[in-house]
Amino acid sequence: MKFDVKAFALTCGLIWGLGLFFLTWWIIAFDGPTGEVTLIGRLYRGYTISAIGSLVGMIWAFFDGLIGGALFAWLYNLLATGRQQ
Repeated sequence: MKFDVKAFALTCGLIWGLGLFFLTWWIIAFDGPTGEVTLIGRLYRGYTISAIGSLVGMIWAFFDGLIGGALFAWLYNLLATGRQQ
């Protein structure tokens, strides 16, 4: 079985991007916007626990998930074809 690299990459990008977006709003709902730099904010420039930061983080996370998903699917397909008989 092989992965469709484009579909897997898009799925990973959407899940990671929307996941970070909703996680940020979950934190805002319970703790309020802080605007402080977090660990993820050190990796994703401009990301903070705020409304604008959630959008910036969603864009960064989407492309991060897109690239990571594409690399994973490509590597999986590369290794899986070597095992088929």
